[in-house]
Amino acid sequence: MTAAEYIPPEASIKELREAAQACRGCSLWEHATQAVFGEGPVPAPIMLVGEQPGDQEDKLGSPFVGPAGRVLDEALEEIGWNRDQVYLSNVVKHFKWTAKGKRRIHQRPRSVEINACFPWLREEIARVEPDVLLCLGATGAQALLGRNFKVTQQRGGLVESDLAPHVLATVHPSSVLRSRDDEARRLAKKAFVKDLKIATSYARRG
Repeated sequence: MTAAEYIPPEASIKELREAAQACRGCSLWEHATQAVFGEGPVPAPIMLVGEQPGDQEDKLGSPFVGPAGRVLDEALEEIGWNRDQVYLSNVVKHFKWTAKGKRRIHQRPRSVEINACFPWLREEIARVEPDVLLCLGATGAQALLGRNFKVTQQRGGLVESDLAPHVLATVHPSSVLRSRDDEARRLAKKAFVKDLKIATSYARRG
């Protein structure tokens, strides 16, 4: 089973977002608060795709509104962009987690869950028609560019793909937060900002 059977034909992005709430294409919906669909202008000059919603995203229903989202917002601001100008989404639409005391801890989605959810992302890309598609992190990149794609080796470089005119990948902003100390965090953020600057240089701003 996949999400394909839940996708209404020739739906608008608004209709897709509404339909995603009823998706039962995999079991992740059972423990999630809601499906977290992408947000942003349609069409958009640049589309950023991460792995899955986190704890705050699951509760609020919007992508990249937790700690990683703040890193992304700051990085976009540094290069003269903001989230209102880009379309933000994730490969998987439901939060996958395990309990640790009262906390809900992120778990990486399995390939079967990624594949089940992928039809939603495919429809989003078709509606958003981005000049630039930027994959954030290994899960997002491998879902879109193949399992052999290595973000650590290929970040910031153009990748040949029929998904968009320009396709690139970089680390997920959450990786900046996992840096071992303040100096490592500063350097990680600097590298992330550099990759964003490269990606946005290919985008046409209306």
